[in-house]
Amino acid sequence: RDLGVIEIVFSGGNPLIREDIGEILDYASKNFVTTVYDNGSMAAKKIDALKNVDFVAISLDTLDEKKNDYLKGVPGSWKRAMESIRLLKEEGIPVVVSPTISQFNVHEIVDFTRYFIKRSIPVWYCFYWYDYPFEDGMFKIGKKNDEYMIRDKKALLEALDSILKLREESNYVYITERTLKALREFVASGVRKWRCRALDSFLIVDHLGRVAGCHSREPVASIFELPEVWRSPKFEMLRRKYSQCTKCAYLCYIFYSVHAGLSGTLEILRDQWKNAKILLQERARKRNNIKRPRLRRNITKKKIPLKSKMQQNI
Repeated sequence: RDLGVIEIVFSGGNPLIREDIGEILDYASKNFVTTVYDNGSMAAKKIDALKNVDFVAISLDTLDEKKNDYLKGVPGSWKRAMESIRLLKEEGIPVVVSPTISQFNVHEIVDFTRYFIKRSIPVWYCFYWYDYPFEDGMFKIGKKNDEYMIRDKKALLEALDSILKLREESNYVYITERTLKALREFVASGVRKWRCRALDSFLIVDHLGRVAGCHSREPVASIFELPEVWRSPKFEMLRRKYSQCTKCAYLCYIFYSVHAGLSGTLEILRDQWKNAKILLQERARKRNNIKRPRLRRNITKKKIPLKSKMQQNI
């Protein structure tokens, strides 16, 4: 917090398998915007642990049950993910759906997005990429797989254009215009117009408290050393080194890189202001429903004060 961090994202693996995850999330949510990723297998079992987080992102790649189970490598994963989405929404916990755009779903990602928009469930995206084999990287996410690599560039560009239009029509598309345009230009021309801002706009902390610029890079400090080394010559040298890296197109890293600095943060706030109002509105609605359930028939024709973000059952 002293370094200016405003957001913490818990991902994995699956962070919800930790027995103490509730305590960790409660502490984090008091100081930061807190997001938790889940593949749908644990969220329904950890409702109490998720009560105070800002977002729970459920990984779901397609509305085709068999295809999704194949992609995840686990039979029944689609049903569990859909049930987690339904239950989280029912409990008033801000849930978003997070598909990874790949060759498997590039032709259906727009319809997928519309499906959840109609149910007032936000969508934010990942983009299939693979790890560059840096020596001594912190951990690996995945290796290159020709099945996932997008071969139909025309379809991808059309999908990105459609998502840009959907952003204008709906508040439930949770990706910034600048991020989408950076990805689109990269796909169209092969040219990266952003510089990596690892160890500047974002960093990675593993379960041992080791810090790296990104998951593919080697650990360079412990979390306890950060206040002392953050502005050190060593870290300045590493930032210059990482800014020249062109080895990945992970959408999360693109987002934090194109929105670097104070101006980038302000742009995010402007871009996502409507989304923030939806979050507040949904939370207010949930509180109203809990406190005054017997009065629902008397207030259905009245507008509930704007104070929340979400949905209706799937």
